[in-house]
Amino acid sequence: MTTLRPGNAPESTVVIGAGPAGTAAAITLARAGRQVTLIDKARFPRDKCCGDGLTAGALRHLDHLGLDPATVPSWMPVDDVWISDPKQIERQFPLPKGKGQFAAIATRSDLDHALVNLARECGVDVREDTAMTHIKLFDDRIAVATDTGELIAHWCIAADGMWSPTRKALGLGQPGYRGEWHAFRQYWKHVGPRASRELFVWFEPDILPGYVWSFPLPNGRANVGFGVLRETHQVGDMADIWPAILDRPHIRDVLGPFAEPESRHKAWPIPARVGDVALTAHRTFFVGDAAAACDPLTGEGIGQALQTGMAAAGSILAGSGDPGEAATSYRREVERELAIDMRFAAKLSPLLGTSLGARGALALTATSPWTRRNFARWLFEDYPRALLGTPRRWRRDAFTKPGAWT
Repeated sequence: MTTLRPGNAPESTVVIGAGPAGTAAAITLARAGRQVTLIDKARFPRDKCCGDGLTAGALRHLDHLGLDPATVPSWMPVDDVWISDPKQIERQFPLPKGKGQFAAIATRSDLDHALVNLARECGVDVREDTAMTHIKLFDDRIAVATDTGELIAHWCIAADGMWSPTRKALGLGQPGYRGEWHAFRQYWKHVGPRASRELFVWFEPDILPGYVWSFPLPNGRANVGFGVLRETHQVGDMADIWPAILDRPHIRDVLGPFAEPESRHKAWPIPARVGDVALTAHRTFFVGDAAAACDPLTGEGIGQALQTGMAAAGSILAGSGDPGEAATSYRREVERELAIDMRFAAKLSPLLGTSLGARGALALTATSPWTRRNFARWLFEDYPRALLGTPRRWRRDAFTKPGAWT
């Protein structure tokens, strides 16, 4: 196999994992003229357990990377969010109209495949069916052993998931860690008109502070599922809870009388403790789920994956080649742009842990058109969660920033 060789050529990087975090890093580096090899043990397209929701933050990152939504067959823009409180009081929270996209749904099979193709178009050497087996760190390089050969480069970006093989190979694994959230989803077909067009979130009393969702997809399909916190629920009970959730009249009414599952249900863990795990090793950066960068309030992780991938690439590009400088830059960026907001979001989770708290919070956010609109934007990460506590991030467009693809 041809290897990347540090030397007089442009700095080279091996990216392990071709999900949103890995492709975002690879595209950013390749566009700056760097040599990039992106490896993944899977062959694309491949399914990935996910709620498939894309927040405003995720959409802006995808726009910045140059992704064309037309290349994602299941792309479904969303204009409004419908949220039901524990008393089944349903409220509409509108997203801005005519100012770009603020929310969308796309299956991870389609989205990740489109990002891999975009990476190829940018000059990234994409190698599917290639798994990392071991990694060695040297003063001036890294050596990544794979099941198809060895890659030698200046840098490594590990975007290989919550149980990152790279982290384990470097002795930084977390034995026994199972994530903060656990989610459960199933694709449905022949859903009713509301489920085929609108995004629903139900705060069910027995699921709090988790929630149930129905996210629309084209052709009468929907991604339907629920997520729970591990500290409040037994993950092993989720399969037993699922039929009871689907039988609830207010949920069944949205799904419609002819809705039926098109595939079996799947479950997956969600890591949401960014800032509490090592973000770097020598010449190595952990991004996405490998950095535990999911949202502790909602469990969403695509936007954070894209952001950490681009941040790691940016730290490599901005540095002088010194690994300590690049690592410090990346850690500082993640703390400033993600960790502060994630800690703030984690503190809000207990407020939604009781029916009274959830009902009160939703009633408060629905008191006026302004609060409804801005709650939807805040929920979909349109501006920093901890805005009040970080005044340096205040900007004139804090509440008026346009969406993606304007």
